[in-house]
Amino acid sequence: MRRPEFFSHPALIGPRKWRWLLALTMVVVLVLSLLPQNVPMPSTGWDKSNHLLAFATLGGLGCWSWPGRLRFVLPALLAYGGLIEVLQSLTPDRSAEFEDLLADAIGLLIGAAIAAFVASRLRRA
Repeated sequence: MRRPEFFSHPALIGPRKWRWLLALTMVVVLVLSLLPQNVPMPSTGWDKSNHLLAFATLGGLGCWSWPGRLRFVLPALLAYGGLIEVLQSLTPDRSAEFEDLLADAIGLLIGAAIAAFVASRLRRA
């Protein structure tokens, strides 16, 4: 039995554009994550919600970049979050926290769920 493809609507076809946007977003997240904390940057006001928002965005873009490959994309993006935490532990102004990685994981799931919802709505339209 074939599983339904959530991300196959014509508006979402063309993963190349999503892959470029995903790569750009990953660079922006990395830079913002490694900037010294005294540098003004966009924020939701709470560190964990910053992680949720960033990784929900990455999760959604990852779903649209590689349709049907969620079991590879989401763990890879979570590993990216782990890499950021390791790099933060090596910077003088930042520190690594397991709670940040947990917020990243929750954000990825939220982003994937939103992407699936949008794709299903577009399929019905």
